[in-house]
Amino acid sequence: MAVFFTVALMAMACPLLAFDMGQSTRCVAIPNKMHVCRDVGYSEMRLPNFLGHSNLEGEVVPHSEDWRPLLQTGCHPQAQAFLCSLIAPVCLDTFIQPCRSLCVAVRQSCAPVLACQGHSWPDILDCDRFPAEEDMCLSPHAKFGIFSKGLPKSACQNCPYVEEAPASKTVLDSFCSHDFAVTAKLHRLRLPTGEPEFEIEGRVEFIRQGPLLPYDTQHLLQQWLLINIRCAHALVRPGRSQLYVLTGSVHHDGTLSLTRVFPWHRKDANIAVAIRKWKHHRC
Repeated sequence: MAVFFTVALMAMACPLLAFDMGQSTRCVAIPNKMHVCRDVGYSEMRLPNFLGHSNLEGEVVPHSEDWRPLLQTGCHPQAQAFLCSLIAPVCLDTFIQPCRSLCVAVRQSCAPVLACQGHSWPDILDCDRFPAEEDMCLSPHAKFGIFSKGLPKSACQNCPYVEEAPASKTVLDSFCSHDFAVTAKLHRLRLPTGEPEFEIEGRVEFIRQGPLLPYDTQHLLQQWLLINIRCAHALVRPGRSQLYVLTGSVHHDGTLSLTRVFPWHRKDANIAVAIRKWKHHRC
């Protein structure tokens, strides 16, 4: 994330306020290899864009990829629409910028993710730069807030405590003292760019379900890995998979935190014993 964000800031060196609304522009098709904005909901974009980029292949496409790691965290359901309205503005008879309210909504959700990586919200995305709601602009959709309300969500946290070869009582006590316990296989691979990618491999199995939802838990843990990338690096080596027992809590504000994790190797019979005891006797 540190590399991606440094490059992204360089890409945004041309201030939005310096963009001349009266300059000559042209419409071009959004290329298939521009993955960040390929499925944004329209097929043509305006050049130069609001970041001052006029070269599609040399500037727009490579710089758009710098934002992919942030978007993959799912920090806000309209983060893609917000960023693509600047990177690949829709080609209409008039310029459509993001509304100030949309910027604020995305900033509130995504700035903590950037802070987790040691970065602040960039000045170029100062929400006061964007038009107010009464102007013609891209506004936030209320339905996204309604849909996600009440669902657990991943957040930045201190890395959980990892305990190798735990005693069965230690594992059972962790089941009893936390809201949930699951088993999940964490996988790390390397992309052609050299950037590591983390994913949940296979199914997530519940030991103690607690407030987690079966249809959302795998995605929730995937987001946790992408947000807490420092922790993910410590948990899985490149090109490897590791089965873990993950225990944690869901706080009053709905944020999930992992507290204690146990690598489950084949030789660790104590974890299997703890799971059997939990299923038959609970706490």
